[in-house]
Amino acid sequence: MASRQEEKEARRKARLEQEAKERRQASRQKRLQFVLGGVLAVGIVAAVVIVLIGNSGGDDGGGGGPQTASSSGVTLPAQEVADLQDAVKASGCTLTHPGDEGRGHESKQFTEADYNTNPPTSGAHFPQWAQDGVYEPKNTPDLGQLVHTLEHGRINIQYKPGTDPELVKKLEAFVAENDGYHMLLYQNPTGMKPQVAATTWTQSLTCNANQTGDAMWDALRTFRDRYIDTGPERVP
Repeated sequence: MASRQEEKEARRKARLEQEAKERRQASRQKRLQFVLGGVLAVGIVAAVVIVLIGNSGGDDGGGGGPQTASSSGVTLPAQEVADLQDAVKASGCTLTHPGDEGRGHESKQFTEADYNTNPPTSGAHFPQWAQDGVYEPKNTPDLGQLVHTLEHGRINIQYKPGTDPELVKKLEAFVAENDGYHMLLYQNPTGMKPQVAATTWTQSLTCNANQTGDAMWDALRTFRDRYIDTGPERVP
């Protein structure tokens, strides 16, 4: 017969898993609401993007659009931990909450020197934002566009140059877990120290090369579930 402590822990784990499930369901419901209610807005944004790209002569720093995330036959470890703090502790990764550096728009080429953290989690940024999706290394959008996506509640998953291609495939499979909803995946070429990082507005999860094992996926999952769509500006 299970001890009282074991029964208590089992109930706690079940509650956390249910809460995580409800957050994921709520996130998907928001996506449907945004799609149904924002068709006109999306059309306007698309027109603006076309005009901006045409006026820029193609010099957007990326050189190509994103792809849709795919699991590509990759199977990630099943989720074991549903609490953010517990998952981060188990993974050895680092969760931080950098201060808000502002939300101004500037039409300039932004670099890591413009921000207090690398990768950045807030601050002035380019007026246009990068699209959701998976970017090939040579097509990473400009940093100013990537920071703008954080303001819109996106989760940006990024990795260092030279990262094992198998790990990159797993990161893409992770993005595909929620159909790529409000997420970007790209190679960070700015010299960031962690091997893998997840960022959103004023929130950062960083994992070093020795912290990319099975436990990292629960850290990424709980970070995504907790912070997606929490930016100061809501955009479909």
